Amino acid sequence: MEGKTLAIKVDVDTLKGYLEGVPRLLDILGRRDLRASFFFSFGPDNSGRAVRRVFRKGFIGKMLRTDAPGTYGLKTMLYGTLLPAPLIVPRDPGIFRRVLSEGHEGGIHAWDHVTWQDKLDRMPEPRMREHFDRAFEMFRDLSGSEPRCCAAPAWKATASSLAMQDGYGFDYCSDTRGVSPFIPRMGGRVFVTPQVPTTLPTMDELLGTAGIGEGNLNSHLLGLMGPGLNVHTVHAEMEGGSRSGLFEELLDRCLELGVDITSTGEALGRLEKGALPVMDVVQKSIPGRAGKVAVQA
Repeated sequence: MEGKTLAIKVDVDTLKGYLEGVPRLLDILGRRDLRASFFFSFGPDNSGRAVRRVFRKGFIGKMLRTDAPGTYGLKTMLYGTLLPAPLIVPRDPGIFRRVLSEGHEGGIHAWDHVTWQDKLDRMPEPRMREHFDRAFEMFRDLSGSEPRCCAAPAWKATASSLAMQDGYGFDYCSDTRGVSPFIPRMGGRVFVTPQVPTTLPTMDELLGTAGIGEGNLNSHLLGLMGPGLNVHTVHAEMEGGSRSGLFEELLDRCLELGVDITSTGEALGRLEKGALPVMDVVQKSIPGRAGKVAVQA
């Protein structure tokens, strides 16, 4: 598989994923001297409010296929409802700083992951900016530098959110699903910030579908990888939790096959940004995921 690059993008959605999954992923990557991109949900863990998605097509099936209670834990599934929503990164800022000190790329995922995922389509722009500013300021205060990238929760993006992100001067955003880096156009407007889309399906989208289980998941992913850049999103709660062994196996098989594993920002840096095509972003359903996501058309 020489000539193939795998950019690892880690989404940190919950307190459990932050406290337990991120350190485990750092250990896994460190043993192999690999770098990845970590995108943090900084503010409240309101995971319990995700129950509002129960009526979305495919949501219950996804929870059952991925053993959500075992993956996230009972406390996580009650945060923001029967239990108060704890702040994520402030619980232990040292984990965030460790990511950066070990040479990984850090970026913004969200302030409140659940609110962004469930309410972005109808969120007033001032509220959207307030959420983003809080995450941006916490990143800067804890690291001493401004974030250079972001990745939207659940690949939720609108023309308003893309316009807002342009104002922060990011090197790139990774809010979309697609096949290759591009300049986004949405609602008839061309935006400035490049998009580096997730190109491979995630573990939670694949497990338990079309005969895919833990025994053949990685073979399936390897078969989907094409020449050039492949972007794989992993979750601190899954690949950093009960499925960490599967993630290690994927990394080792990639290394044996000569795949170049790197961070998303490093992979983009190797490309000629001026040559990126302008492409539309549309809202679309994808297999294995409840609700529509932003997709490179």
